[in-house]
Amino acid sequence: MSPAPLASADTRAAELLRSVGQRVTKPRLAVLSCVLTAGEEHLSADVLLDRVLAADASVHRATVYRTLEGLTAAGVLQHVHLDRGLTAYHLADHAGQPAGTHHLHGQCSECGRIVDFPADVLGDAAARVKSATGFALDPTHVALSGTCAQCSTAPRGDAR
Repeated sequence: MSPAPLASADTRAAELLRSVGQRVTKPRLAVLSCVLTAGEEHLSADVLLDRVLAADASVHRATVYRTLEGLTAAGVLQHVHLDRGLTAYHLADHAGQPAGTHHLHGQCSECGRIVDFPADVLGDAAARVKSATGFALDPTHVALSGTCAQCSTAPRGDAR
């Protein structure tokens, strides 16, 4: 990775932290810079840990996990629960992104790929559930399970 994109990610990370009232600390900057350089990729805590440590080995492992929790609680990051108990992180829909970019997630049960869906993909399902049962769904919190386009069209056993 060239130094210019990293510096840009660090600058963007610092600006984003300040815009939500968070102090710019070394761990927050390291974690958020990794998320920003990942683009649309949804990163597990372990992958983020590896990337942070590769960039700065002095950041403690436990600090990375606490930072992920703190940035999620502050609304900077969003996490989504995936298959097999994994959790993936990405920049929260409102954090430094254009308005209207809220989205849901799907995870392919064949290859594990994470697919972003428009926020309205479930239509009024959440409203109907709430009306019928009083239960308020949070569809952004978990990934829907299914088969991605590539795997559903691949010959059986050839999807990966």
